[in-house]
Amino acid sequence: MVLEICVDCVEAAIVAAKGGADRIELCSDLLEGGITPSAGLLSAVRAAVSIDLFAMIRPRGGDSLYSARELEVMEADIAEAKRLGANGVVLGVLDSDGQVDVPRTERLVKLAAPMEVTFHRAFDMTPDLEQACEDAIAAGAHRILTSGGRQTARLGAGQIARLVERAGWRIAVVAASGIDPRNAAELISGTGVTELHASLRRRAPSPVKYRKHGVTMGGRKNAEFVRYRLIEADVRALRRAVDTAVATAGAGRSV
Repeated sequence: MVLEICVDCVEAAIVAAKGGADRIELCSDLLEGGITPSAGLLSAVRAAVSIDLFAMIRPRGGDSLYSARELEVMEADIAEAKRLGANGVVLGVLDSDGQVDVPRTERLVKLAAPMEVTFHRAFDMTPDLEQACEDAIAAGAHRILTSGGRQTARLGAGQIARLVERAGWRIAVVAASGIDPRNAAELISGTGVTELHASLRRRAPSPVKYRKHGVTMGGRKNAEFVRYRLIEADVRALRRAVDTAVATAGAGRSV
């Protein structure tokens, strides 16, 4: 069972690796759902951890309908991720009808080779997840990141199970959103996934003592004084829950 942890800094990447993650998804600005990490961040994380590293390729927040110039940026970022030693990239391209843009996605997949490609949760924004699964396969993606079209994987577990059955050996289905040690076993047994994606972030106050009121650096009020951190014990707890669920399932099959 592959455990992927989403991180946005070097410290969190190290914590994820020490806690037992098999792979990290590296992003910047997780409050925007993740955008492309800088070359400096990617390089530093690659030097700090030896586990698989997948880099987010997303030039901005918002929707996944990209202009020709934005696609050029994504192509350049894919080339940079490859140069800096990423094992894979995470991306998602939709058309104006919310469908997977197969031609553009296929082009990015080919540019990424031999790195693997995960089609991210833009997948969950499509009108027909079954068709989106077929489209992602047609585009050559190696895996789909999904909560089954619902806010959390627990709510979308039934749909995730149907996607796993539909995908078969053709593409991996990775359950994502709201996964923690309390629900991992239920999701594994109920969906049949072989990969889980989690962030496990905890909100932490900023250590900055002086607070300037009435001024913000972005659109989110008071975001300057909020941080999120990953705790090794949380990663270890999820790793244990996953391994226990897999061992229990294996024991059940052997009886």
